[in-house]
Amino acid sequence: MHDDHNHPPAETPEIDDTPAEGQPAGYYHSRKDRIFVRAVQGEYNLGKELEKLRAMPRVRKASEIKFVDGPQAYSRHYVEPKDGISQLFHIHLEEYGPGGKSQKHGHVNEAAFYILDGEGYEIHDTIKYDWKAGDIAIVHNNCVHQHFNASDTKPARALVLKTKPMFVFMNMLFQKTVEPRKTEPAPGGEGFEVREEEDDYNHPSEGY
Repeated sequence: MHDDHNHPPAETPEIDDTPAEGQPAGYYHSRKDRIFVRAVQGEYNLGKELEKLRAMPRVRKASEIKFVDGPQAYSRHYVEPKDGISQLFHIHLEEYGPGGKSQKHGHVNEAAFYILDGEGYEIHDTIKYDWKAGDIAIVHNNCVHQHFNASDTKPARALVLKTKPMFVFMNMLFQKTVEPRKTEPAPGGEGFEVREEEDDYNHPSEGY
């Protein structure tokens, strides 16, 4: 039997933005507390949850979402479970400054990096894989990996699609940061400012 009585909604938990030890305040990747899978609760028919989902925006404007972190690796988070739009996807834009690199880390879920511009490479479990604009870089399950911009004069950009929320929902929980994001520019990247404005960086004007 199920309980049809009305219950007061649970309070939304506050997010602890306290940075991890040795990390700067305000960095997304420094947060100790994140929402990986949001709560879905309420009446048995979940009508209110469906109504709330249908009221969510169908287009998220880049102009309304700013890049965070840096100065080597920046992120613009388009969709996360905490937004209430999707429990399946985590979608974000990555921009690597000249000579920049991401954190070194591993997790159970897969990820796909669609390279919008620039040239760079991956290190997956000590193996190097090169990429350039138009390529797809795949991070497979349980892989310790890191992303690198190969140029010390130009930035690189990738659209990232991950199904981490679904993996977490299925109790595939392991993930670990081996080396955090750098908080100082790479040589050649001093003075670089992340490109907030959108242009068509997808294909070079001269073709492939």
